[in-house]
Amino acid sequence: VSTQSTGSSEHQTIKKVNISEEKMSEVAVEQKKRLEALKNSRTEWKIRASANSMRTTNPIRAIVDNLKIPPAPDKPLIPLSIGDPRVFGNLHEPEEMRAILKKNLDSRKFNGYPPSQGYLESRQAIASYFSKVHDQNIPYQDVFITSGCSHAIEMCIAVMANPGDTILVPRPGFPFYEVVCVNRGITVKYYNLKPDQNWEVDLEDVKQKIDQNTVAIVINNPSNPCGSSFSLQHIKDIIRLADQYKLPILSDEIYDGMVFEGQQCYSLARFRGDVPVLVVGGMAKRFLVPGWRIGWLIIHDHLGYLNQVREGMNKQSTVILGGNSLMQSLLPHILSDSFQPFFDSTMKQLEKQATLFMKGLEGVKGLRIIPPKGTMYLMVEILTNEFQDIEDDVSFTKKLIEEESVFVLPGQCFYLPKFFRIVFCAPEDKMIESAARIKRFCLKHIKPDNQSS
Repeated sequence: VSTQSTGSSEHQTIKKVNISEEKMSEVAVEQKKRLEALKNSRTEWKIRASANSMRTTNPIRAIVDNLKIPPAPDKPLIPLSIGDPRVFGNLHEPEEMRAILKKNLDSRKFNGYPPSQGYLESRQAIASYFSKVHDQNIPYQDVFITSGCSHAIEMCIAVMANPGDTILVPRPGFPFYEVVCVNRGITVKYYNLKPDQNWEVDLEDVKQKIDQNTVAIVINNPSNPCGSSFSLQHIKDIIRLADQYKLPILSDEIYDGMVFEGQQCYSLARFRGDVPVLVVGGMAKRFLVPGWRIGWLIIHDHLGYLNQVREGMNKQSTVILGGNSLMQSLLPHILSDSFQPFFDSTMKQLEKQATLFMKGLEGVKGLRIIPPKGTMYLMVEILTNEFQDIEDDVSFTKKLIEEESVFVLPGQCFYLPKFFRIVFCAPEDKMIESAARIKRFCLKHIKPDNQSS
C-alpha cells in the first residue's frame, strides 16, 4: 500500500510540473506577443515634458527675456536689476569667514554627504543663535539646513500645501513664491501692500483673500522688492490676524537685520504668541555670498500644531540631502555677535549708495521714490500720465536701456505695474551716474507742460 501511495504521489507531482510548465510557456508566448505589439506601436520618438514643468514660469524671466534690446552704444551698461550684491565687485564677504572656510577645506572633514537635515553642530549653532536673538528656546530638531533660502521656501510650500490648496503671497513680492506654487498645482492669491504706509500689509485685503482652501500666508520682512521693514505694532497686527483665522505663517527673513541706521528689524518668530511660524533665512544676503547656497528653515511651534509638518520636513529634506557640506561647516563659527561690525559696515555702505541715488532724483518730474528702510532695494513709482510716450513700466524700462544704458526691473516682475525696482549695490559713482541718466531720460520724455511745473 505504501509503495502504491508513493507511486501515485510521484505521478501527481509530475503531472503538476507538466501543467506548470505549460502555463509558463503560455505566459512566455503571451509576453512575447505583447512586447511585439508594443514595439510595433512605438515606431516614432514621442517624449513629453511633465505637466508640472510646462506650467512653470518665472515672471522675471518672462519679462526680462523680452527686454533683450541693445543698450545705448555710447554709454556703458549699468545693471541695477540683479539682486546679487557681488555684481560690481565692491562688496565682499568677511575675511575672517574666508579664513575659516580655508581651514575647514584643508581639514578634509567636510567632503562627504552631510545628514539630510544638516550637520548636527550646524543645526545646533542656528538653534542657539536664534534662541538668543528671539529670546526663546529653539530645539535643534526644529532646524533644517537647505541649499539656499529658495530651497527652504520650496520645502515649506511642498510640505504645507497640496494641489488645489491656496497660499497668500504679497504684492509686490518675490516671484519665486508663485514659481514654486504653480509648479506644484497650488493656487496663489495676492494680498496688497500699501506703498504710502511703508509697504505695510493691507490686512483687510488679506481677510478678503482667505477661504477654506487657504493653508498659509507668506510674509517677507524686510522686503524684496520694497526695501521696507515693518514696525513692531504692524508685526503684532499680522500675528493677531493669523491667530484669528488659524493660518500658519511662512516668514521669509533672508534680509533679517539688514536695516539702515536708526531702523529696527523685528522677526515674526519673536512675537508670534501661539501662532505657528516657519522662518526661512540664510547666508546669501547678510554675508554677501549668494552663490554659496546655504539657507535654513526653523519651525517655531511650542504647542505642537505643526507636529505633522515636522515629520514632513524630515522626509522632504531627504529629496536632495540638504545644503553644501563645506559651506554649512562655517555656521558654528560665524553665527555670533563677532560679525556685527561687518554687518554694520555693509549696511552703512548700502545706505549711502541708496541716499546718493535718491538725492540724484530729487525733484524729477514723473517719478515718486518710496524711500527704503533697508535691504538693497527701493521701488520707484512711474507717473505715466506725466509722460508723453511712456505707457507703462515695461515701456519705461525698454526705452531707458535703449537710450541711457541703465537696466532696472519693471514692477510687473513683482505684480505691481507702473513701478520699477532699483538694486543699490553698485558703487557710489555708478549710483550717482545712473540717477543722472534716469533724470536726463525723464526730462526728455516728460510732457512739455510738466517740465516747469
